[in-house]
Amino acid sequence: MRKISLSTIRGSLFLAAVLMLPTPSIRADSQEQRKYEPNWESLDARPTPQWFRDAKFGVFICWGLYSVPAWSPKGTYAEWYQYFLQERSQNGQVYDYHVKTFGKDFKYEEFAPLFKAELWNPEEWADLLQNSGAKYIVFTTKHHAGDCLWPSREASRAYGRPWNTMEMGPKRDLVGDLAAAVRSKGIRLGLYYSLYEWYHPLWKSDKKRFVNEHLFPQFKDLITRYRPDIVWSDGEWDMTSEEWRSPELLAWLFNTAPNEPDLVINDRWGKDARHKHGGFYTTEYGSGLEDDQHPWEENRGMGSSYGYNRNEDIADYRSARELILMLVDIVSRGGNLCLDIGPMADGKIPVIMQERLLQIGGWLKRNGEAIYGTRMWRTPCQWSEGLRPETKRGEFMTEFDVLKETLQPDAGRAVKEVFFTYKNGDLYAIAARWPGKRLVIKDVKGDRKSRVTWLATGQELKWKNRKEDLVISLPEFDPEALSPELLCAHAFRISHIGK
Repeated sequence: MRKISLSTIRGSLFLAAVLMLPTPSIRADSQEQRKYEPNWESLDARPTPQWFRDAKFGVFICWGLYSVPAWSPKGTYAEWYQYFLQERSQNGQVYDYHVKTFGKDFKYEEFAPLFKAELWNPEEWADLLQNSGAKYIVFTTKHHAGDCLWPSREASRAYGRPWNTMEMGPKRDLVGDLAAAVRSKGIRLGLYYSLYEWYHPLWKSDKKRFVNEHLFPQFKDLITRYRPDIVWSDGEWDMTSEEWRSPELLAWLFNTAPNEPDLVINDRWGKDARHKHGGFYTTEYGSGLEDDQHPWEENRGMGSSYGYNRNEDIADYRSARELILMLVDIVSRGGNLCLDIGPMADGKIPVIMQERLLQIGGWLKRNGEAIYGTRMWRTPCQWSEGLRPETKRGEFMTEFDVLKETLQPDAGRAVKEVFFTYKNGDLYAIAARWPGKRLVIKDVKGDRKSRVTWLATGQELKWKNRKEDLVISLPEFDPEALSPELLCAHAFRISHIGK
């Protein structure tokens, strides 16, 4: 008799109870029932679900075999370890480190039994994510090396060895277990999926067959099992969306998913697709976009890597204040921040990452109404006098230093004094530093119905109109009366303000 593992039981309970879905009841793919056609005109006509625009803050989770060596040169992605190793890129530093640490003959696939996740508790992760204030996650189900965190038959068959976590390492369905845990906390489930794989035999020999025989069945298996709320594609840059057959795959996705009204996709479906097609546009280690004409998300780590990098030090991590100001700045322009954490191979989240998430969550607990469900106001921020710094926009690795725009400007440069968001007739003003005795909101006037509230304390404040400006009188500020994270930015609700 075959032994039934605890992971198998959990997986079965997860599918039956947590997802609350009937036994695979995919809608027929007949032409009569198809709502979306396999072309961008049809797919782009689909509106992005409102919940995504309302969410504002998510957490990306980058975890896999690369979490075992967990090393790359500073400023690079540790999850690219296999590529750096085999191509000897990054000046050969990864190769030299690997030979010194593991030996010249130690192959990347030999990390598989060392990726044990022996200390992993998905419920602990879910508690942390809930306390961070995140409304959704994006979990790496398969990165570019092809190893899968769910029981993918295609992965093991392609490489001729156990290449998914049910058959190797943890012997668990990591995707299923985490999906159950976060959904029990009301957190939306997003799944990251790399279209290409660096060293897949078919990818190297016949890309058309790779798409037809590997990508399509594997992707459909992933989606059918877990019914994610977000499908976050990546690894698309070598081919066009037509070569990937992305429109066909996405038409299948939307036409068969029982949760289609809530389903969101990003824009990484071919080298011709970024910032042109998809439910939301992505920027990666960038500054986001200028406005909210199309839903968008800035995606980045707390340090310089997505996967955990043991080579990074405390100086490489952004402070809680910088991350909170980054969130506020991004939301003021109508975007979302999806902030990455890189767990260790044993399943524990590094303490500094836990701390940062809890600090953000502490701030959001008091000030979240100025973030969640808000929309861009007529202007995202109020500048001080002086020459404004030039801010670059781009989809990948665009320099962005929110501290230079707020607290640590270059000599003679203006700063963003106040960020704005808007919801249900209320204007939210978020100051990057404590303004002093008064806060002046330019070109805003209140009326007899208007009220001003300091969100951190719930205290109602006095205000008056002065010419074309609103002047808010602030109380004596006692920093000892507030927890440290609440000192990172100061949010005020100004009710009954027209847009």
